[in-house]
Amino acid sequence: TSRSANGGTNAIPPSLGSAPAPGGTRSSLQPQAWPMEVVLGQVEQLPALLAVSRSALVRDWDSLTLDRALEWARYFQHLYDLFRARPQLREALGRRLRCSQPYPLLGFPALGRCPQLLGLALLENRALPPAACRRLLRSLLQSPGAGTGSDARGLELLARRKAAAYLLAVPHRPPRRAPGPEPQLRAEAQLLLSRLREEGQESGEPAGRLRWLCGVLEQLLQPRAFGVVAAALALLKQGRGTEQAADRDRDGSGSQDGHQASAVGDGCTAELLLSWLLGNQERFSAFCLCLPCSHLAFLAGHYSQLSRSYLDLLTGWGSHLVYDPSQGRWVKSCLVKAELSWEELRERFRSLCQGSTLLKEQTQAALELLRTQDEDFKVCGLSVWTDLLMEL
Repeated sequence: TSRSANGGTNAIPPSLGSAPAPGGTRSSLQPQAWPMEVVLGQVEQLPALLAVSRSALVRDWDSLTLDRALEWARYFQHLYDLFRARPQLREALGRRLRCSQPYPLLGFPALGRCPQLLGLALLENRALPPAACRRLLRSLLQSPGAGTGSDARGLELLARRKAAAYLLAVPHRPPRRAPGPEPQLRAEAQLLLSRLREEGQESGEPAGRLRWLCGVLEQLLQPRAFGVVAAALALLKQGRGTEQAADRDRDGSGSQDGHQASAVGDGCTAELLLSWLLGNQERFSAFCLCLPCSHLAFLAGHYSQLSRSYLDLLTGWGSHLVYDPSQGRWVKSCLVKAELSWEELRERFRSLCQGSTLLKEQTQAALELLRTQDEDFKVCGLSVWTDLLMEL
């Protein structure tokens, strides 16, 4: 801990304690006055500052401690503005930031969002004392330049996301009118796509973005991660993956070139999500078992890579079914390898045949090829593929 001005202690990372006091001039925060290694050491403390802001340690924060934390958040944002056009220094800051945490969740773009990240964490932390909370709200609402520029945009996003968090926490929700991802999954998917785009704008390297994506998804339980990825892929095809489309409509900048660039960006983002999903057979198998048939059919109808892998997976599962004459039905030959029952396999193929015309033709062609390879029987009980074609 470091000492505050009034002699108390606070939980702001110690290396940040040597900063100019809150309320100092902007020039006193200029990083040129310090060696670059000092700046890198300060940036290294950002994950700790954000972690403390989410913890119970903030119950001991007074107004001076809060002001110091907010001043450091604005300083980190100033670093972003200063170095965003200088690739080597930007990469050095991003690399040091990634090395200071167990997962590469925060990169150089996080510096530009630091006031919003800190403000959102503190607003959601019920341990923050009432006096500090009121000071925080006044700071957010009366920040310099509020109402114009990026600060106002950041405050708008902060308020919107906070309101969305409260809305999604309401226990009673009206029934959905159409199949699709849950509202909370959709919101998480939109945030994931937005962060992926920001990472792409800053680094542009697919390998780096994929590492970032893996670090994020590895922290989620598999069912939740699969739901977020499926929702993100669906949103990309529905044209609602980010807020950029609405922004273009509002400011009238939706030119043809802009739409084409956005489409290219969406394609690259989808490739990253599919690379994570299809890069591990066990992961993809678990993904397909978690999702409803209708969702998988929708995704397969829009992503050819996914449809091919899905059909191959269904083929493998179907090959482990054997016909039991005593029961007059197909049963699992091996409980370990046969993931689906006959009824489940049939429903999955039926869902694919009820999709787009192209997906239906692709599915039927695959089944006919499998039947031909299986001696082309036309009698029930001899080939699982014959029986599936007869059912469908």
